[in-house]
Amino acid sequence: MEKEKYVEDLSEIRKIMSRSARFISLSGLSGVSTGIIALAGAWLVHQLVFRNHDYLVYEAAQIDAVNLSKLLLIALGTLLLSVFSALWFTDRKSRKENQHVWDNQAKRLLINLLIPLTTGGILCLIFLFKGFVGFLPALTLIFYGLALVNGSHYTLSHIRYLGIAEIVLGLFAFLFIDQSLYLWMLGFGVIQMIYGLMIQRKG
Repeated sequence: MEKEKYVEDLSEIRKIMSRSARFISLSGLSGVSTGIIALAGAWLVHQLVFRNHDYLVYEAAQIDAVNLSKLLLIALGTLLLSVFSALWFTDRKSRKENQHVWDNQAKRLLINLLIPLTTGGILCLIFLFKGFVGFLPALTLIFYGLALVNGSHYTLSHIRYLGIAEIVLGLFAFLFIDQSLYLWMLGFGVIQMIYGLMIQRKG
């Protein structure tokens, strides 16, 4: 009996230490929802912009103001919806587990995610306004992957593998630039959803 209590106490201590060192309130449903939103955004971009224009090339393309506005609006809408859904599902999980969402671990995680994401976002905007639209799927995959690897030190450790997968897909998107939008959908959509379902099952 005493041995069982000792094992339970050790298990509880490990949980407390894990919570104090890492942000563990990430919801699997947030990954599923952002994956669905990413697929919807990519479909809109394909239908409204890429369908009638050969932008997925290594050279700078002449992109008119209308298509530029469409790209920016879809990208911004996809980003805002993804962030909102991720925060909503994470907050719901935290409340269910009686944990604080905005603690020191969450702040560290956010900072380490934002450094690569902000850098990549600014670089993507520069490439977009210079006309190198074809580089955007690969760049967003790579910098998102770098952000996940960087942030994995402060949350669930296996998120690093998702980050590595995104980086590899980004490199392939550079190599096969004419198929880069489909690789983007695979990374931000399908793989993100699979990862979210795996986290949800474990949780």
